Order: sequence, then structure tokens, then C-alpha cells
Amino acid sequence: MAEIGMIGAGSWGTALTWLLTNNGHNVTVWSALDAEIEMLKKDREQKSKLPGVILSEDTRFTTDLKAAVEGKDLLVLAVPSPFTRSTAARLKDVVEDGQIIVNVAKGIEENTLMTLSQIIEEEVPQAEVAVLSGPSHAEEVGKGLPTVIVAGAKHKETAEYIQNIFMNEVFRVYASPDVLGIEIGAALKNVVALAAGIADGLGYGDNTKAALITRGITEIARLGIKMGGHFETFCGLSGIGDLIVTCASMHSRNRRAGILIGKGYTMEEAMDEVKMVVEGVYSAKAAMTLAEKYEVQLPIIEQVNEVLFHGKAAAQAVNDLMLRDKKIEISDDTMWS
Repeated sequence: MAEIGMIGAGSWGTALTWLLTNNGHNVTVWSALDAEIEMLKKDREQKSKLPGVILSEDTRFTTDLKAAVEGKDLLVLAVPSPFTRSTAARLKDVVEDGQIIVNVAKGIEENTLMTLSQIIEEEVPQAEVAVLSGPSHAEEVGKGLPTVIVAGAKHKETAEYIQNIFMNEVFRVYASPDVLGIEIGAALKNVVALAAGIADGLGYGDNTKAALITRGITEIARLGIKMGGHFETFCGLSGIGDLIVTCASMHSRNRRAGILIGKGYTMEEAMDEVKMVVEGVYSAKAAMTLAEKYEVQLPIIEQVNEVLFHGKAAAQAVNDLMLRDKKIEISDDTMWS
């Protein structure tokens, strides 16, 4: 049995709290919002973000960050990516030396181009930072549906410890040393999911979706490998796995926002309608800056940026993708006869 601090009480934090308490661990949930904590204390349910998932009577809830952190074997940072830095800055004075922080959000900071684990390491240098990622909608984890994800850490024993904490008969966890690759896949798949949703909103079909997924993972891997990620990661759970589930499911806030944009909503209107943080919007600009830095082409992500931030019509963006110069899928010229 472990003592765990859940930093964040949204849908994902709630689903993981449900999972961890079912695994026999003691969980203290923190939120900066008094009303959210009062709701959870009263109803044991995140009514606005994950209705129907009832948390154990043993789960503790608090707005006192020190109480959520002190003496805990493991901290799970489950705040939306735009709030990772500000929350990590608050953690700096209460986290103990060597305390493990597992980040479960996905994104890249626009102005620094840092991954979320890099942000946490900068703000909380005394912590040991790991990540947990993969195809895992909170709505399904909270129902106990079979889910498989990956834990990334610099030290093998840390990844294996996280495996042991989270894993059960319906939640399988693989271990990986490729923290950077995991986070690049996790962040950029949200941008491609916006493209998939835009295609749905325009009324396109399965052929279009398959093209976006396959060419999208090519773009993600192209950049991720240039940055130092491993090819196997992008073929795995936090690469193609997370991309498939995010592009295909209505649980995906990025796909839902994309659908609205494809129907003519502005980016701001779509985010207001979804009523949750659409993390792909925050990662899209950063992805293009990284593409310029590492000199790689990201045509799908580039067109998403044009639609989101430069007023380009979604249908025109798709047309421009289709009319790009002819390309070869396999670059090994020695294979030609």
C-alpha cells in the first residue's frame, strides 16, 4: 500500500484516483478550487467532468497543497498542461528530496518549447520526475475498461515502481526509458487529432481519417527522432496508440473541438463549447517552432496552425495538403529495380 498525492481533480485525476484506491492505495486529492473540493467531499463524484465515477469513502480531499504532498510515496501531477508550470512552482517548497512526481498531462510549453517533465524538473529540481501516457480516456479508465499505457522514467527502478503502483487486471503498464519520445508523441497527437476532427466536421470519411493518422504519426516520429526520441516509442502506446484513440473517439476533446472548427466555429468558439482545455491548441504553435529549429517538415501540423491562428478555411487546408508536390513513401532508393 502506498500513500499518494493526486495534484489535480479534473477528469483524469479523478479516474486515476478511482484506479489507485481500487488498487489498495491511500490517495489524497488536491485542487486549488474550493468549490471543486467541496463537491468531491459531498458527492465523492466529479459531477461536471467525470460523472458516474464514485470515489471511495477513504479518499481524502484538500486545498492544502502541503497536506497533499507531505509524507507521500508518490505524487501524480494531473493538472492541464497550461497550468503545469504554475502548479510545479507551488510544489517546489513542499516536495521532499527524491520524491517521485508522475506527470500525466500532455503538451509542450509554447514560449520555452519545453516538455512538461522538463518544466517540472526546472521548477522542482529536488524531485524525481516520470511520465505516464498512452491511449487512455478517463471515461473508460473510470469504468474499469481494459487499458494499456506506458510509464517513462530515467531510472529503471522508478518506472518499475510506477508499474507496480498502477497496474492491475484491467490497467496494464509498460516501462520505458524514453521520456522525451513519450512526451513528444503525447503532445503532438493532440494537434493531429484536431486535424482529424476538422476532417470529420467537413464531412469527410474513413479514408481521410486513415490518411491523417498514418501521415500524422510519420510527422510526429520525424520530429521526435530528430529531437532524440526513439523510433520504437512512436510505434508504441504513446505514439500510434495514443494517436489512434485520440483521432477516433468522441471522448477526445481535441477531436471534438476539431469537429466544431470543421463546421465553421472559430478556435475560441470551439474551446468554449468543449468546456475543457483543448491541449492541442497550446501545442500546435510550439510544434511548428520545433519543426523550424530541427529543420523537419510537418505539413499536417502546419495546416492546423493555419486554420487555428491565421484564419485559413478548413476545406482549403485539406485541399492544400492533397495538392502538395508528389512524394515517395519509402526513401530507400536502393529498393527500386
